[in-house]
Amino acid sequence: MRKRPLIVLSTVAAATLLLAGCAGGGAPESSGTPSPTASSACQLDAKSGATSDSVVVEGEGADTKVTVPADAPFAGVERTVISEGDGDDVVVNDLVSVEYQIVDATNNQVLDSSARGEGGVLPVLLDTNQSSLFVAALECKPVGSRIVLTLPGQVLGEGANNVVVYAEAVEQLPEVATGTPVDPTPGMPTVKLDDKGAPTVTIPDGDAPTETQVAVLKQGDGATVASGDLVVVQYLGVKWSDGKEFDSSWSRDAAPAQFQTTGVVAGFQKALEGQKVGSQVIVVMPPSDGYGASEGHELQKESLVFVVDILATTPVQAQQ
Repeated sequence: MRKRPLIVLSTVAAATLLLAGCAGGGAPESSGTPSPTASSACQLDAKSGATSDSVVVEGEGADTKVTVPADAPFAGVERTVISEGDGDDVVVNDLVSVEYQIVDATNNQVLDSSARGEGGVLPVLLDTNQSSLFVAALECKPVGSRIVLTLPGQVLGEGANNVVVYAEAVEQLPEVATGTPVDPTPGMPTVKLDDKGAPTVTIPDGDAPTETQVAVLKQGDGATVASGDLVVVQYLGVKWSDGKEFDSSWSRDAAPAQFQTTGVVAGFQKALEGQKVGSQVIVVMPPSDGYGASEGHELQKESLVFVVDILATTPVQAQQ
């Protein structure tokens, strides 16, 4: 469903170099096959060092101040645990709420932070392709741990400054829709969920709709998805013609997918925008809102059905 790979935050885009060779799950692509899901084992497991140990973190929450000594050597990627939490260990593909600051070590300027999120936290899917900086900071440490990650500019790309990340995984977030069930919409495909929340779709008799139709199956009460937001979802896609699955996050070890609403085909975008986190929706789209314009695509002439659990949404950081 995704048109092309996307970068989460402009500030940390180059941090994907940290975990080169690690693959992550993603939204269904407009062509090709999604990458396999990364292992839950530690991907970098950075150790503490002189630089990460020297960073001063004062205060908590919105009052946290991160100070980097002017003479910090930045000899390599280092990670220091300021205080260890008491939750479960964080692993790749976890969805967590994170309090963080990303600081330019040359002038202690905050380049990005979670302050723009409700309660000073933002949801982060620990995807090695798009959020590798947070994977490097938080992986294999308990929820609630306060962590400093130091990154020499050379690992971020040519001409990049040294960067410090202060981060805390505050809470594990649900990886299925938790909203209140809504009565089915007549004429739409029916959906049944197994004990893990994975859907099965039954296509009704008759022709597919000629316009995209969206129905809510569970009504969430979280943040509203806006155009261009970065969303985290579980999804199942089947063809109207025969009901067969052609793509699903559930078939990739139920690892959620992450992408911008503007980076998917029109029908999927219509299903997401305006909905609330915690909702589960079903969308039926004709080829014109799917892959109809993709000449030679195996789904070019197919009407498609998606069941989507909306797990998180984040406004993408404005370009500096």
